[in-house]
Amino acid sequence: MDEKRLVNKKLLRCGYTTGSCASAAAKAAALALLTGETPSSVSISTPMGKALTLDTLLIAHDKDFAKFAVRKDSGDDPDITNGILVCAELRRADEGIAIFGGEGVGTVTKPGLDRPVGDAAINTVPRRMIESELTTVLDLLGENGGLSVTVSIPDGAELAKKTFNPRLGIEGGLSVLGTSGIVEPMSERALIDSIRLELSQLAARHETSLILTPGNYGEDFCRGALGLDTHPVKCSNFIGDTIDAAVELGFKRLLLVGHIGKLSKLGIGLMNTHSKNGDGRMETLAACALEAGASAALSREILTCVSADAALEKLFSAKLLENTMSALSERIKYYLNLRVPEGVDIDFVCFTNSPSPMVLCSSAEINSLLKDWS
Repeated sequence: MDEKRLVNKKLLRCGYTTGSCASAAAKAAALALLTGETPSSVSISTPMGKALTLDTLLIAHDKDFAKFAVRKDSGDDPDITNGILVCAELRRADEGIAIFGGEGVGTVTKPGLDRPVGDAAINTVPRRMIESELTTVLDLLGENGGLSVTVSIPDGAELAKKTFNPRLGIEGGLSVLGTSGIVEPMSERALIDSIRLELSQLAARHETSLILTPGNYGEDFCRGALGLDTHPVKCSNFIGDTIDAAVELGFKRLLLVGHIGKLSKLGIGLMNTHSKNGDGRMETLAACALEAGASAALSREILTCVSADAALEKLFSAKLLENTMSALSERIKYYLNLRVPEGVDIDFVCFTNSPSPMVLCSSAEINSLLKDWS
């Protein structure tokens, strides 16, 4: 892929996700199955609205099925999946588009993930991409029937052992992922430097107040649920480094808005929330639940959850969600205040999007906080 991003004065090459690979392989297989042609490349539409043309490899083809592959390219972003083949095998069906996981694609075995238990670990956005491309082919060719597609990743089961999939409850292979279709190049030092550069530009405009969020979920929550007309600075996993840079550049008032999956890690003082630095989400929530009066049995159940939202469901059912979030709030406030010197105010809003966007806890009464930041 030729697209690049300028990061810390370096041009870094973008890549494409396993979801894009599966979508392109499926489209190529559909064209071969329905027309008899064997395309060497296809163009797909990514969720971010950009067209992407990917080379395709013919694996097998006869009158009843077609199987194509796309080789994953992660660009300049280090990724264990770089270079793998993502395959899609197509067969005709009576109606609709059915998507299955084959060899090397994991199976979801625990609740709380993007897909229900028992499903192949092909996330929702890649599924939509595959459905969209196959629907386009069917409409273009005037076909009335449906298609069945099986996505597979040779060697995926072995590679998955080196990922967090087994711990998350995804067994037997890799996940097919991607929310934008594009892999953005990400060097840690370069990303921290680029965040600091953005802060420097704001400081140069004599800004002294700053809203931070780890990513797109937080930005959407700021504008939607909180009604804040703002463009928060995205700090990714580098919450502590971003706070430090903001203090050094003279910001006096900070608001951190983040999903429970990230901010729960602050409850044990973990200021770089990347999974490689540790997790601690369930341990933190279990400890907070105990403070709120949970039984040892409930705390053990929380420790088995694979996502923060799954733990929230258990707490809600036990009528302990509010008190547990109160205990978590005190922990997050403590560690955030430890990070900043006297004279700098730091607040936070912790939210969930499941089953709908809502504030779970905050450093002050939420209406008062929003009034101050409107």
